[in-house]
Amino acid sequence: MSQSAEQIRVFSKSFTRQEPIGDQAIEAAVAILKSGRIHRYNVGKDEISQAALLEKEFAGYMGKKYCLACASCGSAMYLALKSAGVKENEKILCNAYTLAPVPGAIENAGARIVLVEITDDYTIDFEDLAAKAKPDDVKWFMMSHMRGHMADMNKILDICTQNNITLIEDCAHTMGARWNGQLSGTFGSAACFSTQTYKHINSGEGGLLVTDDPDLIAKAIIYSGSYMNYDRHLSRPNDTVFDAIREIVPNYSCRMDNLRAAILRPQIQSLDAQCERWNRRYRLLESCLNQIPGIHCPERDPKEQYVGSSIQFTLDTDKETVIRQFLDTCLARGVELKWFGNKKPVGFTSAYTSWKYFDNLPELPNTDRILARMCDMRIPLTFDLADCEKIAQIIADVADQILPREAA
Repeated sequence: MSQSAEQIRVFSKSFTRQEPIGDQAIEAAVAILKSGRIHRYNVGKDEISQAALLEKEFAGYMGKKYCLACASCGSAMYLALKSAGVKENEKILCNAYTLAPVPGAIENAGARIVLVEITDDYTIDFEDLAAKAKPDDVKWFMMSHMRGHMADMNKILDICTQNNITLIEDCAHTMGARWNGQLSGTFGSAACFSTQTYKHINSGEGGLLVTDDPDLIAKAIIYSGSYMNYDRHLSRPNDTVFDAIREIVPNYSCRMDNLRAAILRPQIQSLDAQCERWNRRYRLLESCLNQIPGIHCPERDPKEQYVGSSIQFTLDTDKETVIRQFLDTCLARGVELKWFGNKKPVGFTSAYTSWKYFDNLPELPNTDRILARMCDMRIPLTFDLADCEKIAQIIADVADQILPREAA
């Protein structure tokens, strides 16, 4: 860290500012607005909607048979659970480190959450998962690849197979990521992705559900609010699959509209290139942060081809007063860090202890310890490499001021 503290006193760029939507997407969106045909089923004879095209193209990118465009990733997860067959009061395994839409989807499905501990690399604890997967009344696992950290998916599949567990993946933070060359979202019976502003493709809000299961996607399409217009989907099974369920599956109105679909389609074409741009920033930050005394980023498995759109690191202290001082001082110098150690939910961040709509939350001492010391930071693509270096320099300076006091 060569620059002086005077030179790097404050970072002035916003951590919530995203890159502008590209011209191709803007032109497609304007065409939809001019047509007035924003609803996905409001199309002319022999016309294919933007939503239907998006579903076909994203299914192609994923190498999956089917895709459904949804109002949000949360609604996609809810539809996936319902369409897979989750029933009232059934138990669903879930890693304890995730964001509120995941338990929200489980609660919305009427199910009971069974939280699983995490480890120091922020991924699920295999020993705890295996133990909690054994009871006969546990049939489901909603796995959240939280903040883009993927566990060993071969071990996950082994545990699920041994215990007859159906895996559904929450890939809100791993669109474009891979485990050992295989895309995140292709391991379970279904997977859900986010197109919310802070994710890897941006429509403000939105979700994508992918699967190879014809019965699951047919139910999801009707649940999403197709009004029996399922014939206007390109990414779907044949009509006979729908004929058996069309009068017994209700409409929950969780569709995506043509405007958002039009914005997203061009972004799929550049997704892999965008992922590499994030990773260049992530690798620089990771290298710099790991040189700071009192801070470390867990080592990532070489089989994990991650997408570094955010970065997490652990402080070598468990004293809340020191951690809060560190966070507050970074913020005063323009570096916005999230923290899952707050007793109450703050903004987008909430720990599992605040999900009080469930009545069976366990004590999870390892997760508590890990989240209490973990800092979380977005890496917008509006930051260049020099910005990332400056951020790391500020964090190093603040750590030098505050963390050594703890050691002393």
